[in-house]
Order: sequence, then structure tokens, then C-alpha cells
Amino acid sequence: MSDLSDHATTPPPDGDTAVSDSGSTMQLLTGGSVRRPVDLAVLEEHRLVGGDEDWSDAGTGPFLEPGQVVLWRYGHGTDPMRVVRDDERGLVAWLAEGTEQVGMAPVDGRALRDVPLAERFGVPRGPVLRRWSGSGVVRIAPTGRPWSVWVFREDDGAHAGHYVNLELTHRRRDGVSATRDLVLDLWLDAAGDLWLKDADELDAAVGSGHCSPEVAAEVRAVAEWAREELVEGGAWPLDEEWTSWQPPADWTVPSLPDSDEVRRARATTLPS
Repeated sequence: MSDLSDHATTPPPDGDTAVSDSGSTMQLLTGGSVRRPVDLAVLEEHRLVGGDEDWSDAGTGPFLEPGQVVLWRYGHGTDPMRVVRDDERGLVAWLAEGTEQVGMAPVDGRALRDVPLAERFGVPRGPVLRRWSGSGVVRIAPTGRPWSVWVFREDDGAHAGHYVNLELTHRRRDGVSATRDLVLDLWLDAAGDLWLKDADELDAAVGSGHCSPEVAAEVRAVAEWAREELVEGGAWPLDEEWTSWQPPADWTVPSLPDSDEVRRARATTLPS
């Protein structure tokens, strides 16, 4: 996933390949998964936040109460969200429409999708502020799994599909849930077709030295793991309740904290 605001939420055309809304390639997956054990330790070399000893593995208390704010961290990025449920099974949180976020973007002002793929992982980036566009999204981070599931809806509220974002297992501390994106993703559309997204970006990440071939191999293995357990096995994040869940009417959109990171992002964000 090259940009947290870029997602394929429209049905792709007929055929076994497509281009997502963010300009990335998508490949229709057919047949069964080919799972092998995943070495999560290999992936940990890419963790930016949450690796210190004072962080704990997700799934262990104390847990946050529904409605509390959790800061969902993708490395240097921050999304303030409200907790739907938090327990041993994992974290379920709500990202509201219009939420102000901290992200990383090319310092020359381009959108990341406008940077040629061969240059994308080497272009200098800095912190910026942006807002989540489109309808709100339920995100589910199951304990001990290197992915989260995002439940997308159409503007009319109809279920659009499940976005399976491959990422590091979550680590927790003081209302923060820290992970990092692993580039490759899955898209399970409303019709039940499963698509592999951003395989070309993962190849570019290896080619640019952003990650090693060994790391990329484990990321691909994570995709097969998620495909087997989550999609083929119907694991709990795909329960029907999350496609129809609605936030309480009194929930307000949470704000970013007044931290050094947020202040730097405000100072470097170009006027819109």
C-alpha cells in the first residue's frame, strides 16, 4: 500500500488483471492458497515504532474501552480512531470520515502515486497532514496476525469489500497501536473475488533496496497465510456484523495529539 488514502473500492473490470483506483496493479487470484510458515522476525527489521521493551504485544491488557481514542500508527504515520472493541482477539476501531491524519509524502509536493514506480521507494519524504476522504471505515487488527482488515462501504452504505492490508503485528503502549505497512495487499470485493494488489510495488521495493528479497518472500508468504486463514477459512474479522456496524450517533471525530510529530507535519504541509 503506497498511500493510506489510496484504495481500490470500485469493482475491477472483467479479466484477471486490473488497475486499482490508486494506479496499482491487481491480479485476480484463483485456485487455492499455498501457505507455508512465515518468519515474522525477518519482517521486524522494518518496524519503526513499537520495538522497544516498554511496548507489549497486542492482545494483552489493559484494554481500551469502546469510544476511547486509539492512535493507529503506521511507522511515522498516525490515524486517531475510536475503539469499537479491544480484547484478546484483537483491536476493532473506527476511522471516521474527515479524520485528520499524519502521513508521509514526497517533499516536492507530489502525490506518491504520481512518482514513477522505479523511483517511489527512494524519493525523499516528509510528514504531512491530510484528511480521510470518503465514508468511514472499520479496521480490524487480529491479535498475532501480520494484517488488518478494512471494511469499506459505498457512499450509500452498501458493502463495497474487504481490504486486507498486510502489515507488522501490532504492538501496544499508552493508547497507541503500532505497526508498519508491508506494501502488498489483498482486496476481497463484494462479489467474493479475491485480488492481489501492489505486487509490482513490492518488486520495486526490492529493486530499490527498500527491502531485501528475503523480506519480500516473507511478505508474499503472509499474503498466502491471510488468503488461507482469513478468506478461505472465514476467520472472525470477516463476520457479517462488521459490514453492517454503525458508530454511535454521539461519537465525534477524534483529533490528533499536540505532539512534536504532529507539529512538524503541520509546519511542512503545503497549503491546499
